[in-house]
Amino acid sequence: MLGFRLASTDAPRLRYVIGIDAGGTKTVGLLADESGAVLREARGGGANLRAHGELGVEKSLFQVIDALDSPRPVDALCLGIAGVGREADRLVVRDLLRRLGIRKAVSIVTDALVALVAGAPDGHGIVLVAGTGSIAYGVDPSGRSARSGGWGYLLGDEGSAFWLGHAAVRLGIRAADGRGPATTLYARILARLELAEPADLVEWFYDQELSRTRVAQLARVVEEAAAEGDESAQDLLDQAARHLTRAARAVDRQLEFPGPYPLVLSGGAFRACPSLARRIEARLDDLPDARVVRLEVEPANGAVLLALRLLAASDAADRPEPAPS
Repeated sequence: MLGFRLASTDAPRLRYVIGIDAGGTKTVGLLADESGAVLREARGGGANLRAHGELGVEKSLFQVIDALDSPRPVDALCLGIAGVGREADRLVVRDLLRRLGIRKAVSIVTDALVALVAGAPDGHGIVLVAGTGSIAYGVDPSGRSARSGGWGYLLGDEGSAFWLGHAAVRLGIRAADGRGPATTLYARILARLELAEPADLVEWFYDQELSRTRVAQLARVVEEAAAEGDESAQDLLDQAARHLTRAARAVDRQLEFPGPYPLVLSGGAFRACPSLARRIEARLDDLPDARVVRLEVEPANGAVLLALRLLAASDAADRPEPAPS
């Protein structure tokens, strides 16, 4: 169990909440007081239940919660985490949090929801998350939710940073052995990885210790090549934009928005490839109500907002019913 630092008995009885965004590459936690003021930030490794397993998730969450060093046990915590689509998975994570000393109000939601709330505080709209993986997720004013994508790198994740990095390596290899169009991607990837020849690249790629995060980091190479006129790299980014826009369209069809709504762009692929957002905006003719919002804050800010709402709901539930007049 985590140890919490005791506050002075003279200090006012402030309450604290934690919001956590746990993705495939990193985990970010924020400690806030009940006014919503963020007091501390902490970071840890990836915490996807399917990719890292229960022990890996517990290690990352312990690292983050311990580093946040709350002055007293937190009164509410919201965890946005990938890979918890089933109730059984959420129960595993809930038990894990209890082992870490989090025993009060807890909400476990998808990492896409906290990104949506970070960009659209009322929680209504659609978010396109393109990090190591990719997913489109939305909530309309009636509270109905829908998703498209998010099936993992073997079945989907089109438009993600991993997808871009993987596709760039494939294009580079094909160009190197004469099966594909000329591209600078091969030479750029070798230079980035400090490798000398195709056999070295193959060994790097098939290394059993290779993480998808390392492949995802090659997305930046695609952006650099595209900016210098490499047509293969430009085509890859256009394909990524088409995949992500198609996912947003699929979510939009399942929901009902009475007017303009935010389309939040979140994730490392948008930071590594700034032109990706522009390419998506150019493909929104059939989504006239979508208003692109580029998320400039950590998605964990959305988890803080949800933790504060959970705290308010807990207060309302504990409030005694007024006596009948």
